[in-house]
Amino acid sequence: MLYRTMPKNGDRLSILGFGCMRLPATPEGAIDEPRAIAQIRAAIDAGVNYVDTAWPYHAGASEPLLGKSLRDGYRERVKLATKLPSWLVTSRADMDRFLDAQLSRLETDHIDYYLVHALDGPLWDAVAAHGVADFLDAAKADGRIVNAGFSFHGLLPDFRRIVDAYPWIFCQIQYNYLDQQFQAGTEGLRYAAAKGLGVVVMEPLRGGMLARSAPAIAALWDEAGARREPVDWALRWVWNHPEVTLLLSGMNEEAHIAQNVAVAGQALPGALTDAETALVDRVAATYKELLRVGCTGCGYCMPCPMGVQIPKCFDAYNALHLSGDDESAKFRYVVSVGGVIGVDAPGFASRCVACGECLEKCPQHIEIPEVLKSVVAELEDEGVPARMEAASKMFKVRPQ
Repeated sequence: MLYRTMPKNGDRLSILGFGCMRLPATPEGAIDEPRAIAQIRAAIDAGVNYVDTAWPYHAGASEPLLGKSLRDGYRERVKLATKLPSWLVTSRADMDRFLDAQLSRLETDHIDYYLVHALDGPLWDAVAAHGVADFLDAAKADGRIVNAGFSFHGLLPDFRRIVDAYPWIFCQIQYNYLDQQFQAGTEGLRYAAAKGLGVVVMEPLRGGMLARSAPAIAALWDEAGARREPVDWALRWVWNHPEVTLLLSGMNEEAHIAQNVAVAGQALPGALTDAETALVDRVAATYKELLRVGCTGCGYCMPCPMGVQIPKCFDAYNALHLSGDDESAKFRYVVSVGGVIGVDAPGFASRCVACGECLEKCPQHIEIPEVLKSVVAELEDEGVPARMEAASKMFKVRPQ
């Protein structure tokens, strides 16, 4: 495992952090606790020393699960990060209530890295008006938090002013080779680093999208002199930036953890050649031509009041355009959202009534109801009932 130093406090942190937003789940959708705990501990045993969660992850179940995972001496081996749910804050007192509840849920007396969650310009203005600076100062003074930071999902000008608004230790931004000019982007990364902030990167694989290939993408990777998996390329690209302190990977498969840890033992800043970075840029351009929606699968839009499985709909929609195999993509769609496995009832895009509840929740600012119309047009044809029947027989359950 390679490590980098948090600039303002000297903490030596693993370049790979464990993100607890996408933990392994049971068929019913609950966290698979024994497996998740084993995975988190295995990552720590492999050298990961930064774990990240938040109030809403897994509908509130992530923090308590992480608290259990860090029993038996594991808490002392990591820097623990969680986040103030800023959109739920309506007063200065709310902030203390959330933090105190999080300390209880996480079974700890302090949070090493505490973030004001999911900021954009208007949300920052709201929490600032409620006294977030005083809250952070007080929580640091009484020892409940050690380092203050923020995560960001807004526009670059707002990112700059938030960086300058408080003596932050670190920030967290979405960054990958598709998102070089999205939200904070490369310019924001460099701005924060120039101000002495550590930078934690989220979504280095764009919700797993960059772990997938397609014929056109695979052909490009084949041009490289070094033979690497798509995940390897994506992670190395982020770590190639010396301004990045660490990245978070939402690992929920044992093989993924082993793969990520292996790459994290090799990826030095500045190690990619000019030819390799140019190749990554060509891959990024090809992905952008193929992908139809920039969903990361974070699930913030859920639950939908009409039961639409929004992230799964978008995943199938992107898969349709990545694979070029229409029938396979349509079959995947009915399996993932049709009530065949993993959900109690069909979550087809056609159930959307454009209520707009999802729009204010989406950190990617996707026009969700409009994109769902395209999903319906391209994936819900007259063959849906036959695919549902075939999928139900395959998985030995009755169709809904």
